[in-house]
Amino acid sequence: MGTVKTKRMPRAVREQQMLDAAVETFGRRGYMAASMDEIAELAGVSKPLVYLYLNSKEDLFTACIRREAKALVQAVRTGVRTDLPADRQLWDGLRAFFAHTAEHPHAWSVLHLQARTHGEPFAAEVTAMREEIVAFVTQLIVVAAREAHRNPDLPEREVVGLAEALVGAAESLAAWANTSDGTTARQAAATLMNFAWAGLGNLMDGRPWSPPEA
Repeated sequence: MGTVKTKRMPRAVREQQMLDAAVETFGRRGYMAASMDEIAELAGVSKPLVYLYLNSKEDLFTACIRREAKALVQAVRTGVRTDLPADRQLWDGLRAFFAHTAEHPHAWSVLHLQARTHGEPFAAEVTAMREEIVAFVTQLIVVAAREAHRNPDLPEREVVGLAEALVGAAESLAAWANTSDGTTARQAAATLMNFAWAGLGNLMDGRPWSPPEA
């Protein structure tokens, strides 16, 4: 009574099964409220087996963050074809981002909400993921500026600032879209393109907005 029967399967497969259950539980209930008993039950394994494979709740949560961060970055990178115009690259990247976060809402909750609110080292794992995405978007903007032949020397600090703003907007919009009924990934991507590309497009054409004189 009370024991969970498990079928023999490769360790790697079993571990991914546990991580799937953990991501769903952490995303749905939050890090503090989630229990190892609940995760084990959802994974169809015994709690001692979860501890044997993943050591502790903290290590399990870290493993979830790392796996989901890698998956999100990979989704964005593979969604972009670098032989296309800059606006199409941004559009494809945004669609890939919003599609992935919509298809994996529990994973997005772990990355965007849970990991950031429970201190180090969890927040550091998400920061590393975010920096990789910002670097990818930064390079996209740099290439676009050079290809425009109008502003090939756009300052790196300005480019990084634009990438930071764009990624921050995408994160906020994804959090909103995942709790807004009927908002598709395509609609979310179009919203951000309408918000951002008008400005970026003008910048690529050498028509940046300038603040009024003091």
